[in-house]
Amino acid sequence: MNRGFFTILGAQFLSALADNALFFAALALLKEQQAPEWHLSMLLWAFTVSYVVIAPYAGAFADSMHKGRAMLICNGIKLAGCLGMLCGLPPIYAYAIVGFGAATYSPAKYGIITEYLPHEKLVEANGWLEGATVGAIILGTIIGGYLSGNKINIFLQSHTLGQYLSPAQFAIAATIVLYILAAYVNLFIPKLIVRLKPLHLDPVHQAKEFAWCVKRLWRDPQGQLSLGVTTLFWGAGATMRLVVLNWAVIWLALNLEQASQLIALVAIGIAIGAVIAGRYIPLQKAFSVMWAGIGMGALVIFMLWVNQIAIAALLMLIIGVLSGFFVVPLNAMLQHRGHKLMGAGHSIAVQNFNENLGILIMVGMHAWLVKNFSTPLASGSSALLQQQFSHHGIPPMQLIIVGFGGFVIIVMSWIIWRYHRNQGLGLLHD
Repeated sequence: MNRGFFTILGAQFLSALADNALFFAALALLKEQQAPEWHLSMLLWAFTVSYVVIAPYAGAFADSMHKGRAMLICNGIKLAGCLGMLCGLPPIYAYAIVGFGAATYSPAKYGIITEYLPHEKLVEANGWLEGATVGAIILGTIIGGYLSGNKINIFLQSHTLGQYLSPAQFAIAATIVLYILAAYVNLFIPKLIVRLKPLHLDPVHQAKEFAWCVKRLWRDPQGQLSLGVTTLFWGAGATMRLVVLNWAVIWLALNLEQASQLIALVAIGIAIGAVIAGRYIPLQKAFSVMWAGIGMGALVIFMLWVNQIAIAALLMLIIGVLSGFFVVPLNAMLQHRGHKLMGAGHSIAVQNFNENLGILIMVGMHAWLVKNFSTPLASGSSALLQQQFSHHGIPPMQLIIVGFGGFVIIVMSWIIWRYHRNQGLGLLHD
């Protein structure tokens, strides 16, 4: 890995860091505005939905110009959303603009890695990339929470700055600096000699081209296996946060801050697993790690037998390690196949479409289970349970955990069976 790669990595890290810090700053702003509770959930939905809606156009946009330039433009869109939030635009609308920029940014940031490096370096590069992304999530969470917290509030009240900015607004202003830094680093990204594809503005043409790309990747024997795994991983990963949060509050009697720390341990584990996979798993061995997905599903079910915080923390770390270990090589394989079949930007857009559709579906299923199968609070319930679930009852933890873990095991077992079947038929050739 050379200086150019780490310049690309640095730009992506700073942009992801700003995205995650802004999320918590936006949450704090909604609370300051005493917005309805459902606005907090809509914030993440508004950010994610762009990945699905604009997928047919994001890949074509990324492939029509040098990826570094595309990343710079998308950072500008994110910066505009952040400035809008600071200037009074409703947080949900402003964060939707940031999500639009992030959805357009994604095919460029992954596509440039595929164009810049030879395919034998893709697993290692993805290990670095996933590790940096998880690091940005963890550090962004800490920065966003700190900047909009009590210490900053005390600081602002003791200075004239407090007359103009609330803690949430101060956090948003600090996030603007991160986006500017990301844009500055973008200027030093190497300009690659690649074949650019013309950008067709006709939406019907773009939709047809995108539908062809989706069909092409799902029909490719290697592409369909790796796309199936990554779609499952990201959908399950988003749902996992909700499962662990409820499990930690109900099962382990933790407060929300402690429960969030358990979720952070999963993220740390993913980073560790990503680095291990990047170091030891070459691209041609990518499908050999799929067993780790079954292990992850089994450990999720094992959560029902854990009632000690130390064991819970270790379990979350191991689940994260297995997750990072099995998704990084398959993500690299998906990028490699997509680049060969249709171009880097188009393939990443197809990947984003499927993965974020998986997130919306699985999170929606979780919400449906909680809404329709929650049980009323028993008399004498703890104050913590009364605070968290007084309006909705207690989520059906056994049903959700067993169903979630079992679903992961079944789908991964089917994908492994499909892999061995395709291998026996001689379909898995490069």
